[in-house]
Amino acid sequence: QLQLVASGGGLVHNGGSLRLPCAASGFTLEYYTVGWFRQAPGKEREGVSCISSSGDRTYYADSVKGRFTISRDNAKNTVYLEMNSLKPEDTGVYSCAAVRLFGRLLGCPSDYNYWGQGTQVTVSS
Repeated sequence: QLQLVASGGGLVHNGGSLRLPCAASGFTLEYYTVGWFRQAPGKEREGVSCISSSGDRTYYADSVKGRFTISRDNAKNTVYLEMNSLKPEDTGVYSCAAVRLFGRLLGCPSDYNYWGQGTQVTVSS
């Protein structure tokens, strides 16, 4: 049983904040690089952020830099995405994915092995 579950979404006003957990079950997340993605209606899925297995390296899409923070708590087998100063253009379904990599993380992976169900984030004006 290998499963990732993203949750914590909801409706917030422009400028609000949300914290999304990505919880793993059936495998030990501490060995995996984890990425967050989002997809708006009519748009392609885009990578938002990723974090190395140790948590020492993080990367962000230009559109969210300075507003979003990715972190992990390996004791809880969970990766978090904290979203601040939310804008209507941040609206979409947010999901997480994991892949086991070796060596230094130089950027977000292009391929992931495990995907989770997304959670809806809606930012109103």
